[in-house]
Amino acid sequence: MHLESDTTIVNKSQQESFEFLADVNNYEKIMPESIEKFEIKSEESFLFQLKGMPVIGLKIQEKLPYQTVVLGSMSDKFPFTLKADIQEVDANNSKVQLVFDGELNAMMAMMVKSPLKKFINTLSENLGKL
Repeated sequence: MHLESDTTIVNKSQQESFEFLADVNNYEKIMPESIEKFEIKSEESFLFQLKGMPVIGLKIQEKLPYQTVVLGSMSDKFPFTLKADIQEVDANNSKVQLVFDGELNAMMAMMVKSPLKKFINTLSENLGKL
């Protein structure tokens, strides 16, 4: 399953946006209000849980300076990536789009598509409020 957030203008330079997203400590700041748990596991990984959902672990898999940060699932049961594409608008602003790619069976995909789309859009919107 492939989902894309809306593209968001962030009031940070491309480098600042990249550095923000490359630091797992910052993800708590952009999580939805329905977050029930957020725990840093290492410099590269964290766990979070939204109301009514299971705990999800994410780990930074790839960093391409100032352009891309890729987070991957820490679970073999639900393999997916969440990639942040970062583009420069001007010296003080950047555009960020989040892209979810996951391997889900048809039934699971049908159940989680809408909440996942809402989740990545919320992350994207909250980036725009920084």
